[in-house]
Amino acid sequence: MTDPFKITGPAMISFSGGRTSADMVRRIVAAHGGQLPDDVVVCFANTGKEREESLRFVHECGLNFGVRIRWLEWRDTKPCFEEVGYNSASRNGEPFAALIAKKKRLPNWQERWCTSYLKLLPMFALAESFGWVAGQYSEVIGLRDDEGMRVLRGFERAEKDGRKVVYPLANAKIRKADVLAFWKTQSFDLQLEPWEGNCDLCMATGKAVRLARIRRNPGCAKWWHEQEVATNGVFDRRDSVAQLIEKARSQVDMFDQAAFDEADVECGDGCGFGEGEL
Repeated sequence: MTDPFKITGPAMISFSGGRTSADMVRRIVAAHGGQLPDDVVVCFANTGKEREESLRFVHECGLNFGVRIRWLEWRDTKPCFEEVGYNSASRNGEPFAALIAKKKRLPNWQERWCTSYLKLLPMFALAESFGWVAGQYSEVIGLRDDEGMRVLRGFERAEKDGRKVVYPLANAKIRKADVLAFWKTQSFDLQLEPWEGNCDLCMATGKAVRLARIRRNPGCAKWWHEQEVATNGVFDRRDSVAQLIEKARSQVDMFDQAAFDEADVECGDGCGFGEGEL
């Protein structure tokens, strides 16, 4: 049986910054004997709104797995990315704010172009800089076997867009319990609860998740509120960030009431192209 983690290049591995994605990277590196081929590249696209814990985790994965992780940020230039690193990565939403200023409006649950521009386009542009052509290289994505509907949607979008996607964790029947069991044995881990996610107040997550995040970390709402004020808009038509802040202050049993699903908080191939205007 072919090892699903023995990736044949050219291939671009998308590292979201979460535990599942990190476990995929670890398994792929191990399958290649600790050294990836030159035409198998690992990328992490930073929006500027990732939690500091996520950035630290990505950095530690690179060190502990012995793999080069290319840190990318969207730029309104050609090519549309800049390669940064752990120390130089944006931490105050600069790429995201620049994109909002360019679009003169906010993304929302129907038009999630923040993922398309900030996560996907920089990786596509890096691939293009290598001379790779869409559909002729593999996009390796960290979705598990128990995320079957997301995998199916990913295949459908890829076929529509002329892309080639690979889901090695799903192919290997890796499930959530397997990922969690691995991280329990490690000397380092992502220092966030699964519901806290990577992007600190992503509007694509459920209301209960966002309320809990604000209650746990009130400062995370400031940037999002400022963007709503600057554009005279809202990320979610149901509630402005200001309203969420007030609700978070008035609710005391947030963590007991919320039904969290880590699939709801992982930004990556679950949204993007095909879900709204570019």
